[in-house]
Amino acid sequence: MPVSLLQMRAIRKSFGGVEVLKGVDFDVRSGEVHALCGENGAGKTTLMNIIAGVHSPDAGEIVFGGSSFARFPSAHAAQRAGISIVFQERSLFGPLTVAENIFAGRQPVTAWGMINRRQLHTNAQAMLKEVAPDVAVDATVGDLSPAQQQMVEIAKALSLDARVVIFDEPTAALTGAETARLFAVIRQLRARGVGVVYISHRLEEIFTLADRVTVLKDGAWRGTVPVPETNTDDLIRRMVGRDVEKLQASAKDSFGRVLFDVKNLSDADTKGAHAALLKNVSFHACAGEIVGFAGLAGAGRTEMALALFGVRPRGSGEVTLDGQRVTIRSPADAIAAGLGYVSEDRKESGLFLDMSVQRNISAARLERFGKWIFRDGEESAVAQEFREKLRVACRDVDQDTGHLSGGNQQKVLIARWLLVNPRVLIVDEPTRGVDVGAKAEVHQLLRDFARQGHAVVIISSELPEILTVSDRIYVMRAGQITGELRRTEASEETVMRLAAGGSD
Repeated sequence: MPVSLLQMRAIRKSFGGVEVLKGVDFDVRSGEVHALCGENGAGKTTLMNIIAGVHSPDAGEIVFGGSSFARFPSAHAAQRAGISIVFQERSLFGPLTVAENIFAGRQPVTAWGMINRRQLHTNAQAMLKEVAPDVAVDATVGDLSPAQQQMVEIAKALSLDARVVIFDEPTAALTGAETARLFAVIRQLRARGVGVVYISHRLEEIFTLADRVTVLKDGAWRGTVPVPETNTDDLIRRMVGRDVEKLQASAKDSFGRVLFDVKNLSDADTKGAHAALLKNVSFHACAGEIVGFAGLAGAGRTEMALALFGVRPRGSGEVTLDGQRVTIRSPADAIAAGLGYVSEDRKESGLFLDMSVQRNISAARLERFGKWIFRDGEESAVAQEFREKLRVACRDVDQDTGHLSGGNQQKVLIARWLLVNPRVLIVDEPTRGVDVGAKAEVHQLLRDFARQGHAVVIISSELPEILTVSDRIYVMRAGQITGELRRTEASEETVMRLAAGGSD
């Protein structure tokens, strides 16, 4: 039997009078990957933050390194003891370099007390070698993609040489190749006797990687089982308390009129963060239809969405919405024309984290609640309606959005655009960080929205999601569309062939 490295017994924690952990037991053994799963708001991240010294439990016991105590006094104390965590929301310093972030507060110094830059870069390169060999140690973190930043976060955690390493939704922003590299690193950690805690909404990852799995629901323990002794349906029932039916796209081959038509969209010839990528992108979406965009990282899907929404400079191309040609130079123009956009990075470019759930939902349509006298009560009632409809787990709609779990933040962002009610809604990674139960609900919301006569454009790095919800699928590679598939002819194989540059 492997040695138990860490035990947590009867852990309780409340925030603002709401109990989010209700006497939870959890343990991590040497040389194992212990998965932790549950719906958004189940208490997974809170439990891990207690392990990592970020939060103090209200009650319970922690046993680590042969000692029993009530809590780690700080995150630094937990790190020194041998616990490292890869946070779901990145904790990097954008203006600093990759190397400076990996060894923040632990930089090697010369005999004169100065930072030893050469040694710093050598050490950082060693950490990046396995997880992100294509990331330069002297690159500024703020200039990296979300996926690259996540790999830097992972390298930072690994640099601590910990006895227990916690991964909180580590693959949410990663490509397939990056995920494979991460899995190889985790297996190496397991082989060295490190205890790994792995939090993920992607159940297929748990069955690929984990030895045991613990389920939380509403802050309470719902079982710990060896992975070979369970299955997807069992985990879902433990997490949500019911069976979740997989939404299938309709088999319709025809829809309403063409509502959204894009012809020959190309980038402006610019440099830097907006360097030219898009080349003569043409597609259309009909009323009542969900159009999916698939492709590998760097294919240009997000750049296309940003160009259409007026965030990214556009060189040429024609956009027609509901039969009228529109000119979009800014997000305000896009919203006025009837476009909505749910961004892929809710933290950086989607939400106002220090504002309430209520205000975040109404942010893009404040005029609905009054221009001279603001009707707070009506705004609150609308927010409460969306809270119930999307099952947003929060204390109330006055709670700051930054205090919600990642998946619940995503629901708030989607609620904002459902309130705006655009003619065309572009959704970039609609269920990133969303649990399995809520994922089906988000898919159904988008399906219902389309069937009301709107057009929905979905960008997703999860092929099963694209294949499940899309009526038609466009595949992109290197800024161009390489193929168009009806749902009935699309498969993971055909989509990946087009994404990788092969023929249909």
